[in-house]
Amino acid sequence: MTIWTPDLSGDGPRYRQIARAIADAIDSGALATGEKLPPQRRLAHALGVTPGTVTRAYAEAEKAGRVVARVGSGTYVAEPGTQDFTQIRVDRGTSDVIDLGLALPPPLAVRDSGFARALSAMPADATLCATALDYQPPDGMARHRTVYAEWMTALGLPVAADELIVNLGGMNGIFAALSACLQHGERIAAERLTYPGLISVAAQLGLKTVPLAHDGDGLDVDALAARHARQPFSALYVMPEHQNPTTTRLSEERRAALVDFARAHDVWLIEDTVQFLPEAERGTPLYRLAPERTILLFSISKMLGGGLRSGVMRVPPVLHARVETVIRNVSWMPPPLIVGLVCRWITSGDADAVLAAQWDELAERRRMTHEALPGIDVATRAGGFFAWIRLPPGQRAAATATRLAAQGVRVTAAESFCLGSEAAPQALRLCFSAAPDRAELVRALAIVNQTIASPPAGAWQTI
Repeated sequence: MTIWTPDLSGDGPRYRQIARAIADAIDSGALATGEKLPPQRRLAHALGVTPGTVTRAYAEAEKAGRVVARVGSGTYVAEPGTQDFTQIRVDRGTSDVIDLGLALPPPLAVRDSGFARALSAMPADATLCATALDYQPPDGMARHRTVYAEWMTALGLPVAADELIVNLGGMNGIFAALSACLQHGERIAAERLTYPGLISVAAQLGLKTVPLAHDGDGLDVDALAARHARQPFSALYVMPEHQNPTTTRLSEERRAALVDFARAHDVWLIEDTVQFLPEAERGTPLYRLAPERTILLFSISKMLGGGLRSGVMRVPPVLHARVETVIRNVSWMPPPLIVGLVCRWITSGDADAVLAAQWDELAERRRMTHEALPGIDVATRAGGFFAWIRLPPGQRAAATATRLAAQGVRVTAAESFCLGSEAAPQALRLCFSAAPDRAELVRALAIVNQTIASPPAGAWQTI
């Protein structure tokens, strides 16, 4: 069997020659969208180079957005319009592009003013000033954990301060949870469409991924159990309240079934609640049903702001020391200055004012999105940041995302959320929260509606 083999007659390091050859082959059509690249060892043997050279070349091509690596499956030619979540840039309001690709909190004056008040109050906090430059415990200062615990409890997520570990936000929490629960080569399961950050962390840690079926009620627990019988996994990552990207919510019946399954098969549950919702909009948290085997991830990124990089994890006692070790190895401790700023924001009451204003703004933007996209299959959820748009038959997500980008609107095709080698549905995630203001959202939605309503003619129509 022959494999694609590039010509390495150019100049420069071999890995760059291979990366350039990959790009040239994609542009010429020699490598088609979705095509799997040769295994690295086989290509290295064919070219007479080391496997490390090919690995570096594939990484270079992935950084350029030409290919995508899927854990346990291989490296594939990326579809145009897919978004690399490791290369995030935020240009909201500073360019001609309306970027609806990232789930950012909506701009709010009350957020800016609350941050300014918290910042200006810090010099008068003698305790904070005395401890800000000192080393602190890896799980964070006790008084900071107490503030977080009391706030979470008031928000309907009751926890005790000694259950919490302060971290550097949601992504850091995912890394710490996976590092503490799993070893290299073990399996982590998640919905077949899931948060790209989870996919990236699993790849870095050398974990195998198991994609799980899900529908309008969330994870299909019967299918999950059957998959576990074929591919046993040690941990399961789940977003039970507002699944990213599909917006679905795990039903109460399935929550109970999932907990029964996890206990019967000794599976850790990693519950991601970073997408905050008020208590009335949530179901029973998994950590309340199975506290002994659930890690709860809580972050302020979607509440107060992602730039502060602060959050907490509710961790079962048996895992506490392991997670502390991960935090110590990665950053030694959460920075007390930043966490102190966040806690000041919380205790002042300004954080609650942000959440109330954000709820109202998101409700209006959600209404605007449905109104602007009549006749299009759009799924949203109250309090959410984004819409999941299922395209009409015959339209491809990547091509539609590319057409939108050419018109100055950035969205994310489903390919970015696929776990492993799962086929991508023809759908887009549109983050209505990210528009710099409502007027820009209206303009972007009009472009989206027109683009979907008027697809380009298919080849059979032009013969």
